[in-house]
Amino acid sequence: MNFLSIEKEKHKIGIILAPVLSFLSYMLPLDLSTNAKLTLSIMVFCGVFWFLEVLPLGITAVLGVSLAVVFGITSAKEAFVSLGHPVILLFIGSFLIARAMTKYGLDKRIALNLLSKDFFLQSPFRILLGFTLISFFLSMWISNTATTAMLLPLAIGIIYLFQKEGIKDAKNFGIYLLLALAYTASIGGTATLVGTPTNLVGIGFLKEVGYEIDFLKWSLIVFPVSISMFLFLLIYIKFHTKKFNFDYTKIKQIVNLEKEKLPKISKGEINTLIVFSITVFFWILPGIINILGNKQLYKFLKAHLPEGIVAILGAILLFLLKSERGKPTLDTSDLKNIDWDTVLLFGGGIALGKLIVKSGLASYIGNSVASLVPSDMAFLFIFSIILSMVFLTEISSNTATTITFVPIIIGALQSMNIDVFFPVIGVIVSASFAFMLPIATPPNAIIYSSRLIKISKMVKLGLILNIVGAFIVSLWIFILMNN
Repeated sequence: MNFLSIEKEKHKIGIILAPVLSFLSYMLPLDLSTNAKLTLSIMVFCGVFWFLEVLPLGITAVLGVSLAVVFGITSAKEAFVSLGHPVILLFIGSFLIARAMTKYGLDKRIALNLLSKDFFLQSPFRILLGFTLISFFLSMWISNTATTAMLLPLAIGIIYLFQKEGIKDAKNFGIYLLLALAYTASIGGTATLVGTPTNLVGIGFLKEVGYEIDFLKWSLIVFPVSISMFLFLLIYIKFHTKKFNFDYTKIKQIVNLEKEKLPKISKGEINTLIVFSITVFFWILPGIINILGNKQLYKFLKAHLPEGIVAILGAILLFLLKSERGKPTLDTSDLKNIDWDTVLLFGGGIALGKLIVKSGLASYIGNSVASLVPSDMAFLFIFSIILSMVFLTEISSNTATTITFVPIIIGALQSMNIDVFFPVIGVIVSASFAFMLPIATPPNAIIYSSRLIKISKMVKLGLILNIVGAFIVSLWIFILMNN
């Protein structure tokens, strides 16, 4: 059975299985209100559709919200108000700024200028370090997928050169280089609010239960985890690759050849760099003001210049600023490149999350889970949900999984009288730490498509990173909870 036939079978199975499991879940003898039972039924239906990818993820989310209106759980006005959630403004604005970076090649210019430094070309490990630093940094601001896709051809060119030179350990080095490229893109994406859609979905749920988190605060909390994972990966690879000699001038020629292909820095790049810098400045400014202790100015900035508005204003500025030949830096054609499926997934997912809480389903499941966990086992419970999230996202969309389980996890934590803020951040971050399978993340799929990596290698290193990642996240979250 080929891949296409498997995909078709998944589609058919989902269409049959979703309504059957949805009906069975409604008929379960649970002490729930009618609305809570209907919400459970809808979530099971959406869960099957998400897992088997019967429809685009965003369309499934909107379908779930529409069904909630049809069955009288909520009104249409209340159901779809989440499509205007500030998190969606932040996603659209940051996506358009990232679009300008890739459109004008600013990301590639940054990458090649760093890689062309002699320091990063004088040993195999330094080459790998250069690639991973770029991957980590760029994925903080542009999509993990775009980062990996941009760097892959250059990495493959270096691997082929080593193989052509007859270097014995070139194949092993190449495998680790590509794996590190994908993994650091996923890890780097956790370090900022805009690094990956999952972060934005998660803070949307935190805002719904009364927690505010600004751009700088997120990075201050999560960056220690991101950098710990980055360093662990580098140390592991350092001890599993052998040093070998090569003519570094040939590597420099490859990088310089790519660098020479870059056009002269354009007005579009300059505009993008200016807007990006201003946007990031206003993203982190409220956090800096808060640290300095000026609460009044902090509240003013949060009220009048929240992250979503800053991102949208930055994007609009790119439509106003002229690039070459008097054309705007971004135009209407760039709107087509927005990931509208993710926008719908955000809006629909946050609405479904609200329904889970409002109907009483979250508190019911939360109380049931809490009754099974002794109060002195809080760390073990947090570790278990973080570890479960890591492995669950190996086979399902990390964003859809976050939408499905975070409201339930919030309910469980509240029932156990545990402050939800730090544990939920841990769950959000762990949703990006799926490293074992090609289907787990787009970066994994991209490097696997190179045909230079056996799945057994990805599973072996990925399993280690999954477990270590879950432990690092849990330990850091537990430390923060007890300070």
